[in-house]
Amino acid sequence: MKIHEYQAKAILADYGVPVPKGEVAVTPLEARNAAERLGGAVVIKAQIHAGGRGKAGGIVLASSPGEAETAAERLIGSRLVTHQTGSEGSVVKRILVEERTAITRELYAGIVLDRKAALPVIMVSGEGGVDIEEVAAKSPQKIIRVAVDPATQLQAFHTRQLLFGLRLSQPLHRAGVEIFRGLYRTFQEKDCSLVEINPLVVTADNRLLALDAKVNFDDNALFRHPEIKELRDLDEESPLEVEASKFSLSYIKLNGTVGCMVNGAGLAMATMDIVKLAGGEPANFLDVGGGASAEQIENAFRILTSDRSVRAVLINIFGGILRCDRLAEGVIHAVRSLRVTLPIVIRMEGTNVDQGRRMLHESGLNFITADGMREAAERSVEAARGGKR
Repeated sequence: MKIHEYQAKAILADYGVPVPKGEVAVTPLEARNAAERLGGAVVIKAQIHAGGRGKAGGIVLASSPGEAETAAERLIGSRLVTHQTGSEGSVVKRILVEERTAITRELYAGIVLDRKAALPVIMVSGEGGVDIEEVAAKSPQKIIRVAVDPATQLQAFHTRQLLFGLRLSQPLHRAGVEIFRGLYRTFQEKDCSLVEINPLVVTADNRLLALDAKVNFDDNALFRHPEIKELRDLDEESPLEVEASKFSLSYIKLNGTVGCMVNGAGLAMATMDIVKLAGGEPANFLDVGGGASAEQIENAFRILTSDRSVRAVLINIFGGILRCDRLAEGVIHAVRSLRVTLPIVIRMEGTNVDQGRRMLHESGLNFITADGMREAAERSVEAARGGKR
């Protein structure tokens, strides 16, 4: 789960990370009033769940409350297109009005889970800012990585290594240690998948300040954090993904034409890979889970077919907990109920597979069956190329 910059900064501030003074506005007048309270000279920042806002015109300097109001008029309600939003962009519904800061250095600090090391890893770089991705790609040696074992927690030798990696002057060491501690506690106590400050700046009066912040959370841990769940902005998420979550379906929208329905995340990944190997592109990741009911299967079909880019549906099921006869029953009911006309390729193996195949054959519906994953992928790609909406 993602949240907005202003929400991330509020959380980090609770953990002792210094952030600029700022206020959220949803109208130009609110932006003007906020600028007056913040001293006149401010930064207007579009609040969307995507990076690259500055290069896309979503961050504007204003020297007066009047300029702040004008900038807010232009941004609020506009559609901001960045390298992370795709060509459709995101509509700006709120902005952050923030005090201006005189900057002498831009740094980077963040924490992610390193799956290879199976540990949280704190990363810092003395070259933060909008081009940190380019630094990572071209000069990876400039990014310092420190793994922290949760059993022993963040230690002094960790923070010393990070401080030296950033080449911070001695007067800033104490502030740097507090920021690293705040980042780590946020990551651990809030069950985060990412905590990032980019840029972390050294100001003209020699302070460290989190000028921008991004915090993502592990969806599986949200039951422990009702206060975090309340920060969710459904307007920033794909409508189909939001709809799928209502029925305990794992759905992620992609850009292809073959709609994939599977049971199990590993099988889903393998299915998408084999679709690509067959020359096609998956339109989604959709995992109905091990114990899907006929109702869930119908809802999965409804979500799949709501995507106008889908030209064919590939159902790839290994019948274990989800028996093949139950799958067949749900698919037949869904196709009839929703009047699905798209080509449907079905490959299933496992419990009651013969009964499931017989039910599909006797349904009178025009299913395309396949014996193996390769055949299923090839038939679905071929069907998608000839399919129409």
